[in-house]
Amino acid sequence: MKLVSYKTEDREHLGVFVNGHIYNLNSCDKQLPNEMNAFLAGGEELMDRAKKIDAQIKSGEIEPKEEAFYELIAPVPHPTSCRDGYAFRQHVAAARRNRKVDMIAEFDQYPIFYFTNHNAIQGPGEIECMPDHFQKLDFELEVAIVIGKKGRNITAAEADDYIAGYMVMNDMSARTLQMEEMLLNLGPAKGKDFSTVIGPWLVTPDELAQYKVAAKPGHTGNAYNLKMTCTVNGVEVSAGNMADMDWTFAEIVERCAYGVDILPGDVIGSGTVGTGCFLELNGTGLLNNPDFKPQWLQDGDVVEMEVTGLGHLSNIIKKVDSDFSILALKKK
Repeated sequence: MKLVSYKTEDREHLGVFVNGHIYNLNSCDKQLPNEMNAFLAGGEELMDRAKKIDAQIKSGEIEPKEEAFYELIAPVPHPTSCRDGYAFRQHVAAARRNRKVDMIAEFDQYPIFYFTNHNAIQGPGEIECMPDHFQKLDFELEVAIVIGKKGRNITAAEADDYIAGYMVMNDMSARTLQMEEMLLNLGPAKGKDFSTVIGPWLVTPDELAQYKVAAKPGHTGNAYNLKMTCTVNGVEVSAGNMADMDWTFAEIVERCAYGVDILPGDVIGSGTVGTGCFLELNGTGLLNNPDFKPQWLQDGDVVEMEVTGLGHLSNIIKKVDSDFSILALKKK
């Protein structure tokens, strides 16, 4: 099942995406809420009701009215929190190699994550960025999960049962801001907190069963053979696979839930796939060729991400007309 959040006349709704059309779930079953957070809070009971509606639409048993005029928004437009992991060894190793430092041994000992701004979640469409963000503005090609039920001190062996679904994720990054603040060994903060993009829909785990593969040796949890690509202005710049995650989402959830509650509506990103951002690509290019010309996102760029089974997420980068700069406020 593909769950979507969308707007009509500035009101948010919850629907299912079937064969290119959106159908409002509440209009099909009044027991189902009309927004994602309440739906996820309802747990397995509401999920089962929604799956029944989805199956009835697909079989032709019911023919509800499809939405004709709508604006697709982030599937989980108001997450209870948003974390981002660091699960792809290829990306971490390449980034460290490009900085001429050794691979950090701790990567293989435990998964890590940081909290980002859950109030800056966006979906398909325009992404407005401040002028400072365009000082090395970057995308990050990722997959994200959303938690479907409350839990604490969850083991990796049981953690997949807490995942309501999967989404494409673009962890937008302003590298100049990020690198400055992380010199102080705290962050990332301003380099990340302006936009995290998820979408186009939330895909329930049962839809991915055909892509399931074994986790890497020594790891626990579900893994999926899902091709991941990113194009900028129609030119492919990144390609990877979700199966390359060294730490599984189950293992990341295990760490997230240690000593704290995870809640329905929590969003957790995988971290960047190998080759999945300009920071890595530029570093590799310069390492191999001193005449390499680095690329960063520009005003008007179209960023399109696609992940097998999870859909196509498209955004247009827009520059805010402002002369306000926090980079200019640095003390000398």
